Amino acid sequence: MIVVSKDIILEELQGKYGEAILEVSEPYNLLTLIITKDKIKNVLEHMFEHKQWQLNFLTDLTAIHFPDLIDNEFCVVYHLHSLVNNFRIRLKVFIPLSNPEIDSATSIWEAANWMERETYDFFGIIFKGHPNLVKILNVDEQDYFPMRREYPLEDQTRRDKDDAMFGR
Repeated sequence: MIVVSKDIILEELQGKYGEAILEVSEPYNLLTLIITKDKIKNVLEHMFEHKQWQLNFLTDLTAIHFPDLIDNEFCVVYHLHSLVNNFRIRLKVFIPLSNPEIDSATSIWEAANWMERETYDFFGIIFKGHPNLVKILNVDEQDYFPMRREYPLEDQTRRDKDDAMFGR
């Protein structure tokens, strides 16, 4: 086991991918990179194949919907883990609601298959190159994506939530 330094990883990635890395942060001591949509697959392949880092375990792949971020409404999130070096990293990619497509990671990690299907099922994000992108948890007849923030959380016609009911 070698000690993997966040600074060395960041320096190498910035040297190789430069402008593809849009932002770097470290919330809760977890190195987090925001990558451009067109380079994410290259970065993922590089991290998987790197002999020292050995980021060969895809812990999670999911999405977040930010309806107020125009042209960046969806954030696809990858959590990678090196079991050998006990090191974790998070990669994020923002994609627009108007074209919710991103390259599939199933050619890198087989585990991405079900994670991408689940993300498609709940958010409607299309993973290009996925071998079988179909719903797995919701019914086929469902014509909406339940994790999108498109509807109010509560019924707007409820009278018991009106301020007049509380003397205001």
